[in-house]
Amino acid sequence: MKVPAALQPLIDDGLIDAVLRPLKSGKEAAVYTVEANGEVLCAKVYKDLAQRSFQARVQYQEGRRVRGSREARAVGRASRFGRRQQEEEWKNAEADALYRLADAGVRVPTPRGYFHGVLLMDLIADGDGHSAPRLGEVELAPEVARRFHAMLVADVVRMLCLGLVHGDLSEYNVLVAPDGPVIIDFPQIVSASGNNAARAMLLRDVHNVRDTLARFAPELAQTHYGEEMWALYEKGELTPDAALSGRFAFDTRRADVRAVRASIEDARQEALIRQQGREAAERGD
Repeated sequence: MKVPAALQPLIDDGLIDAVLRPLKSGKEAAVYTVEANGEVLCAKVYKDLAQRSFQARVQYQEGRRVRGSREARAVGRASRFGRRQQEEEWKNAEADALYRLADAGVRVPTPRGYFHGVLLMDLIADGDGHSAPRLGEVELAPEVARRFHAMLVADVVRMLCLGLVHGDLSEYNVLVAPDGPVIIDFPQIVSASGNNAARAMLLRDVHNVRDTLARFAPELAQTHYGEEMWALYEKGELTPDAALSGRFAFDTRRADVRAVRASIEDARQEALIRQQGREAAERGD
């Protein structure tokens, strides 16, 4: 096949020998199978901002660290350089995450390097050597669904112990290898402590996995692993080998809305008094 322009520098540098075929093309990136030193790998080419349709990416970027103070100031000002820097950070996020997750024992494609904006990683294959199917494309026996669920929950726990939340986990980005599920697609990964929506994203991730596998093992639908692991994480008690039960006691007490409103008004009035005091002091000067 014709070599995509984004992959030509990797061929020129001898990092890959040939592009075999397109594997998939999504809203964030295009993935190709490539040959390198006799191995078949994946090459993920990220699309530029102008080509992408992922409208909620700002929500996912909250809490991400920018590499330097100059870059951080540029991102804050939304200058042209800042937007380019933000794009680079977005593209680097998956490679950085894959190395950390693989080292922590999370079942992800093994990264082989990030070159010229292209992520090289192992191809997740089925028993015949073809690209593995997605979780939503397979039928599972109940005992296999339970085993897959336990493996995926354990991986989400390991991610959370690193302070990371996948943010978009579903049946579409879990591949089924011969030895179990493998999680893919991490450009939107978020900081558990730095993103205000992290808890909601974690619960959505866990519930998506639960609901998918509950089609084969219906009792999974009654579990609440996401709520349980987040409660432990907030208390600083979550460990990578935590033995979770899937049970969670929800707080059913009604919020005292009147007291909350009164506290907000007290804080507003205090801030107003301080502002008036500062203004009076400035006039006195």
